[in-house]
This record gives sequence, C-alpha cells and structure tokens, in this order.
Amino acid sequence: MSIHEECGVFGVFCPGAEDVAGLVYYGLYALQHRGQEGCGIVVNDDGVFVSHKGLGLVSEIFTNDEMKRFPRASMAVGHVRYGTTGANELSNCQPIQVNHLKGKLALAHNGNLSNALTLRRELELSGAIFHTTSDTETIAYVITRERITAPSIELAVSRAMDKLEGAYSLVMMSATKLIAARDPTGFRPLCYGTMEDGSFVVASESCALGAVGAVFQRDILPGEIVIFDGEGLRFDRSHCGRAPHRLCIFEHIYFARPDSVIEGVCVHESRKQAGRLLARAHPADADIVIGVPDSGLDAALGFSQASGIPYGMGLIKNKYIGRTFISPGQDNRVDKVRIKLSPVEQEVRGKRVVLIDDSIVRGTTSERIVKLLRSAGATEIHMRISAPPFRYPCYYGTDIDSQEHLIACHHSVEEIAAIIGADSLGYLPLEALPALIGGGDFCSACFCGDYPTSVPADTRKDQFEQKLSRRKEAAL
Repeated sequence: MSIHEECGVFGVFCPGAEDVAGLVYYGLYALQHRGQEGCGIVVNDDGVFVSHKGLGLVSEIFTNDEMKRFPRASMAVGHVRYGTTGANELSNCQPIQVNHLKGKLALAHNGNLSNALTLRRELELSGAIFHTTSDTETIAYVITRERITAPSIELAVSRAMDKLEGAYSLVMMSATKLIAARDPTGFRPLCYGTMEDGSFVVASESCALGAVGAVFQRDILPGEIVIFDGEGLRFDRSHCGRAPHRLCIFEHIYFARPDSVIEGVCVHESRKQAGRLLARAHPADADIVIGVPDSGLDAALGFSQASGIPYGMGLIKNKYIGRTFISPGQDNRVDKVRIKLSPVEQEVRGKRVVLIDDSIVRGTTSERIVKLLRSAGATEIHMRISAPPFRYPCYYGTDIDSQEHLIACHHSVEEIAAIIGADSLGYLPLEALPALIGGGDFCSACFCGDYPTSVPADTRKDQFEQKLSRRKEAAL
C-alpha cells in the first residue's frame, strides 16, 4: 500500500481555432507533480473529438508525432492521473469520453467519490455498461443520464451534483461548451484564468495557468459551475453553500507546487510557516537544517529562519525520478528511493542534522533517508515532519485506504524514531494547522478522523476490480 498524488485537470476554451492541444500539453506538464501514472488530451474540432491517452509521463505519451495529429480547434481538456479508484490501466486514463443521445462528453476528474460504489450499482441495475474501473466513469454516466432530460449540459451537471458525494473538481467538454465544476465542500482546488486573445483556461493549480501565459482570475468556488461558450462566461452557484467548506490541508503540505496560490494562500509561504511552527514546537540542538526534496525544502527554510540554525542543501534529488508516493508497489518504492536522493557529504559530515520532510507513512522512505545521511557522516539526525501523524484513512482522493499500513497507528513517536533510526522525531502539532493558511476551514480528517461527509462502506482502491473478480468466480 502506498500514498499517492491527486490528479491534475486542465481545460482551454478559445474564441477561434488555435493550437489548444499545445496549450493543454504545457498545462499538464506544469501539473505533472499531481500524477504520473497516465495522461490524456481530448481536442474538440467543431464537434469531432480527437484524443490520445497513455500510461506514463506527459513527455513520454505526447511525442512530436502525436501532437501533430491534433487539429487546431477551439476547445480541449487534459488530465494527469494517479488513480485513487481503479487500477493503473489504459482504460482508466482520462479524460473519459461518452457518446450519448444528445451528443458527446469528455470529462477529466480530480478527487474521489465516497458514494461511487453505490452509484455504480444503481447505474448497472438500470442497464449501464461500464468499460473502466474508475469512479470518473460513474460521474460521466450520472451526468449523461441527467442530460437526456435536461435542456442543457450545465443543468445536467447541476442535477448530477445532487447525487455525487465526496471530492470532485471537474473539467468537461461538450460539442459547444467547456464546463468546470467543484464539489460543494471544495476538497480539491480548481481555478481559471484568461489569456490576451480572450481564451479561458481552467486548471487544478494556478502554476499551470502561468505555464501557458494565462492570468489568474480566481478560484472556482465550492459548489460552483462555470460555463465557457460562445456567449462568454456564465456561473451557476445553486450548489454553493450547501456544505461546509473543507479544502484538503494536505494540498498545502504536500500536493501542490510551491509556486501555486490556492484560495489566496501561497503554498511556498504555507510550507515555510509549517517549518517555523515546527521549530517552536520541537526545537533541536543542531548544526544544519536540510529538507527532503521537494516539498520538505520550503519547511526546512522556515525551520532555519525560526531556529537560527543554518539552512543547507544536504540532499540532491535526481530530477528524472518521479516522487516516491507515485510509484505503485513497495518494491518499486524502495528501489526508487535508492536512486532518487543523494547526500551532499560536504554539507552533513560531522554535523548534527535537522531533517525536514512532509510526512511519514510506513516509515520505509524515512528510514532509507536517515541511513543515507548516516553513511555520509552525519553525527545526529533529528527528524521533523511538517504535518501531524497520519492516523486515519482518506476518502477524498488521497490514497490512504487502511489504518493497517500507517505507522503512527501502531507506534509511539519515540518508537517511530527508533524504527527509522533518527535521534529524535517531532511532528507538526494538529492545532498548528490553521496557521498554515491563516485560519479558516479545511479538511484534516487523515490526521484527526473528523470526516466532513459520510464514510463509505468499501474504501478499497480496487473495489471495482474486486467486484468484477467476484462476478467471474460466480460465473465459473
């Protein structure tokens, strides 16, 4: 079991025929940190959908030859995937496409439905046939079922939102419209911007807007539906305010890119604040502060500023290796840690080191990093974590489906320190979380167990694969 990234969604609506596929390519490139299992682009060429999807990184899947296949058009949507529901298979890559009585739909989704299994069962009983094991297809079916009787695609989306529970930030495309929607709780970020030629761009994070030259306008509100079409920009806020706002706090701690601004808060500053708070809560007598690349670097800088201990670059990351959370399977995870990070001996030899990371899940990666620094000559290693301990499963898009694999559920802080080989260990206190974003409401259920929605009965990532397996066994 591993903890993994979110997904990233991106969409473009242009007033004329443009290289929209190229814009989506660069947007997805900027969102690659949110998922590395697979990616896809769908271009709308005057109602004809042209698509390409694959398992792997954006640069691997969208070669020059593949990009030349896309026509100049007015709309496109794209997606980078780490799936929290459904296996790592080509069929589960997004955007999902559906052909229905009233036209076509291409849908990209970031999040996780907490009632996906219930909805899928209802749809199958009514005759729906599923081709994937992703909850995104469930969303697509709910929307298209509503579209049969709704006078517009945006009204179909609004009706569908009455049935969807959990986390979903959506970018979708019909023959004539680009639509963005965010769940009423606002678990996952979504924003839009504008370009000089009048084009609109929607993205999971603001960093992707800047990558294509778009100017950030604002975050899409929790529960809001935004419609981009030939008439311009329209909003449906009928679902706003239906649920308490609960942005996932782990977006600021780990998921998002440091240069993104989410709901008015700079992620880089949020992580530095976590480091400052760590220094106050768990001071250490040390010679140098270093961070684990990438998300630990900002917190390490904050720890250094608050403690007065010099900041140093003690670990170098191989930039061609993906983030370890994204590598499915324990064996792959360990192998990648060995080649992903290298200690800078001149920085750590003979020194007492404060090591900052964003989390400890099983302890495997932390143990390996501590050993790397010991082998490089560090005399003491005081590990500090810029998040509270993981103690509860997440049902909203972070791939934590069981307490069984969470080291903090089975060991004390002192025991964890001994397991990973650190001289001391300190976590960010739970009560310090509001200070990361200047107060306000957020979801921290993976730390405290206070869930904003009802908890699903089946929480396994492979719940749909298990269902198919049971059917096959019954047929034998």
